[in-house]
Amino acid sequence: MSTWIKNPLAVFTADDAHDDTPGAPDARGGVVVTDGVITELVAAGASPSTPVDETFDASEHVVTPGLINTHHHFYQTLTRAWGPVADAELFPWLTTLYPVWARLTPRAHELATKVALTELLLSGCTTAADHHYVFPAGLDDAIDLQVEAVRELGMRATLTRGSMTLGTDDGGLPPQSVVQDPDTILADSERLIAAYHERGAGARIQIALAPCSPFSVTTQNMRDTAELAERHDVRLHTHLAETIDEEDFLRERFGMRTVDYLESVGWLTDRAWLGHGIHFDDAEIARLGAAGTGVAHCPTSNMRLASGIARVVELEDAGAPVGLGVDGSASNDASTMMPEARQALYLQRLKYGASVPVARALGWATRGSARVLGRDDLGVLAVGKQADLALWRLDEPRFSGSHDPVAALLLCGADRADRVMVGGEWRVVDGAVVGLDLPALLAEHREAARRLVAG
Repeated sequence: MSTWIKNPLAVFTADDAHDDTPGAPDARGGVVVTDGVITELVAAGASPSTPVDETFDASEHVVTPGLINTHHHFYQTLTRAWGPVADAELFPWLTTLYPVWARLTPRAHELATKVALTELLLSGCTTAADHHYVFPAGLDDAIDLQVEAVRELGMRATLTRGSMTLGTDDGGLPPQSVVQDPDTILADSERLIAAYHERGAGARIQIALAPCSPFSVTTQNMRDTAELAERHDVRLHTHLAETIDEEDFLRERFGMRTVDYLESVGWLTDRAWLGHGIHFDDAEIARLGAAGTGVAHCPTSNMRLASGIARVVELEDAGAPVGLGVDGSASNDASTMMPEARQALYLQRLKYGASVPVARALGWATRGSARVLGRDDLGVLAVGKQADLALWRLDEPRFSGSHDPVAALLLCGADRADRVMVGGEWRVVDGAVVGLDLPALLAEHREAARRLVAG
């Protein structure tokens, strides 16, 4: 089955995201998709080189690669905009929320995951990485539930088996009720890799290993996880250098800075990507770039928690892959990808000046995020890549009077895609997720959120 997405209003291929794509292949005539893969980019005024089975008129749509989210905590959709942490920084925010999250049930987790994925999908996101590290009693199958939700919505995901082993009794932040035995964590990690991890182009589900953070796991857990990831050839993920408090914790507990700690446990590698990555000095940026260690930039969360501004322009220039993450929906408090790209653009311009291009920020949400997740089959509109596309209409009042359709997506604040395709299949049509009873999902999710907070 082949489809010509014909004559779009504009197209962003992400082939060269550091400028306005001079020299990129001409795709102004549209994109041809065959059996889930992009098989042709059509030049302006041209037609596909071979007959197609169907044509979709995209003359009122801007076409981009499907957006890719590199850092999230799906379960946190249950604790958005909660008053007691509305004005807190990271450490008090965590210590206040941990007891609430410790009450997470399988059904609540399932609902939270579906709502997070739905929100992402509606915002043009086709692939999402989730960092789940809360495993209270009765929630041993948390990642299995997420796999089912991803498959139901027809998306792609990198689901990370998170962990916490350093509780309050041993000087960590999380309560003992959500701390797990290291052997349990490693055994479950191996089970999940064997059961769900797909390899190669077009993979829908991938598993990564993700100790939560230096202040919630032991050094031995970090080392053991790195060895397990190497043995099974899967990726590594953790939070790092998010706040000055974390930097102080590492100095006091381990006598070293964040990148030194990362190297000491075998994580300074291109297998790993880091959530946030704000507080690095010049030498550390060079080391991360040389190692090819990725960074998931989460601008909204970083502003919400007053954590700081990541130096992602310098990180990327040094060679570190840079992608975007919406972070948890209790610190963003949304799961929308195009607004995250807008925030990234503006936050980086605040640091580096107005010359940071719109296309570079949109590139972080597409090609850059694909690199962070180790995917060379996603994030770009090019022949042979997976047919993951987002189509955007510019017919709302916010876009009236705009002249550059691609720039308008960020500068005018697009937040909802009209159509989204994953692997050649339409998953969003006319702004709605295909086959999803959204009102029923939201009603049950709201009730689960109320019960979780009420205790």
